[in-house]
Amino acid sequence: MTETLGERNLPELLRRPHLIGIGGAGMSGIARILLARGARVSGSDAKDSRAFLTLRAQGARIEVGQKPENLDVFDDTPSAVIVSTAIRKTNPEFAAARERGIPVLHRAEALAALMEGHRVACIAGTHGKTSTTSMLTVALQHCRLDPSFAIGGDLNESGANAHHGEGGIFVAEADESDGSFLTYSPSVAVVTNIEPDHLDHHGTADAYHAVFADFVRRIEPGGVLIVCADDSAAAALGDRAEELGVRVRRYGRSASGESDAMVLEYHPGEDGGTVQVVLGGEQLQVKVAVPGEHMAFNAVGALLAGLELGADLDALIEGLAAFGGVRRRFEFKGRAADVRVYDDYAHHPTEVAAQLKAVRQTAGAGKVVVVFQPHLYSRTKAFAGEFAEALGLADEVVVLDVYGAREDPEPGVTGELVASRITGAGVHYEPAFDRAVNLVADLAKPGDLVVTMGAGDVTQLGPELLAELDRRDR
Repeated sequence: MTETLGERNLPELLRRPHLIGIGGAGMSGIARILLARGARVSGSDAKDSRAFLTLRAQGARIEVGQKPENLDVFDDTPSAVIVSTAIRKTNPEFAAARERGIPVLHRAEALAALMEGHRVACIAGTHGKTSTTSMLTVALQHCRLDPSFAIGGDLNESGANAHHGEGGIFVAEADESDGSFLTYSPSVAVVTNIEPDHLDHHGTADAYHAVFADFVRRIEPGGVLIVCADDSAAAALGDRAEELGVRVRRYGRSASGESDAMVLEYHPGEDGGTVQVVLGGEQLQVKVAVPGEHMAFNAVGALLAGLELGADLDALIEGLAAFGGVRRRFEFKGRAADVRVYDDYAHHPTEVAAQLKAVRQTAGAGKVVVVFQPHLYSRTKAFAGEFAEALGLADEVVVLDVYGAREDPEPGVTGELVASRITGAGVHYEPAFDRAVNLVADLAKPGDLVVTMGAGDVTQLGPELLAELDRRDR
C-alpha cells in the first residue's frame, strides 16, 4: 500500500487528481466518478484504451505513454496522484510525484473517499464478485434507487463500469487481491466464497483467509455480513462474524435461518435459468438471464444485499431478471460459419470449471472448444494441475502462453505446464499468440461453441476468430 490518507482533507485531495494507468478497469471507474463530481482529472496509460473516449468526452486530459511532464497537463500541480498495485514505484510519474511531495493514494483509498456520506455495500469473494456487484447494481437501478457504483467490468446494459448516482447508496466490488478492500467500511458486506488465490501477494492460504476476517471487522456497527452457506470457508467466516456480534444472513442450499435465503432447486434454461428460494417462509422464483448455477447463487446473494439496502423484494426480483450480464463474463461475441464465439474472464480453476459446466449447457449438441490463457506465473505454477482438471471438461482445449501482467517470467512456467496435464479432451499448446486464430478455426465446426478464457489479452482473439471463420465460409 502507498501512503495512507491519515488526516488529509479528502475533498481537496481529490479536486485535481492524476491517475496513472487510467485505462484500467478499476482506475477508469474512479475517473468516471471523479469527473461526474466536478474534479479536473488527468491521467496516463502505457497504451490507448477504449475507455479514453468516454473519459476525454467528460473532460479528462489523458496522455498515452508515461513521463513526468504528464503530471502538469493542466499547467498546475495535481492535488494527488492515484495508483493501483500494478504501478511500480519506478514508474516515471510515480517517482516524480514522490520527488515533488505530491500525495500518492492507492485507488482503494480514493474510492473509499468517494464512498463517504453514502450507505455502502461491498461485494467480496474469490469468485463471482464482479457478477454479484453488477446484479445488485442493475436490480437497484430497476428499483429507481440510482446507486453510485464501481465494478471491475462493464455492465452490458450501460457499457459503464462506474457511475455517480444520487440515491445515497454506493455499491462497490471489493478486491482482496492486494488487501486493499480493508480500506472500506461497508454497512452491507457480501462474501460469495473464499478459496486461496493471489498467493503472490498474500504468501500463504492462511494469510489469504485472514484478510477476509479483517474485512469483516471493517463492517460498520449495526451492519450485516451476507455469506454463501454452501461455501465452507465463507460459512465459517459467517460463524466467526456472529461471535464478534456482527449480524449475518446466509444463502444457499445449506441456509436455514429465518432471515436466510434457502435455495431449493436450480433449473437451467435456454436463456439463463431459474432458482427457487425460500425467504421469510415464502417460496420465490428468481429468474437469471445468464447461464450457470453459480450465477443463480450470485443473484440470491445480490437479492439479500438489496433487501438490506431497503429495496422492494418484487422490484429486486424483476431487476435481477433484467440483468443482461457483464462484459467478459460469458459475453457473446458473435456467430460465423454456424460457430458461436463467447469470451470469459475466468482465470482461477474453480471459475474455469464452473463456467465450462455452464457452457456445456449452452452448447447443446456441438463441441465446446476453449482457448485458455493462463494469468500470472505464480498462479499457473501453483494451480497447473487444477487448471488441467477444469479444462478437461471441454472437448478441445487450446492453451496459450502465460499472460504475466505485473509479474516477471519464471523459468519453466509456461502454458505447457497446464496443457501437458490435461486429460479427457483434445489438447493443443500454442505459445505463438498470432497462430492461435487459425488453429481454433481449424478445430471449430458448424454447431460448435468457442469460448476464449482468461484475464489477459486473450479477449482479442474472439473478433479475429469470427473474421477468419467468416472468410472461410464465403
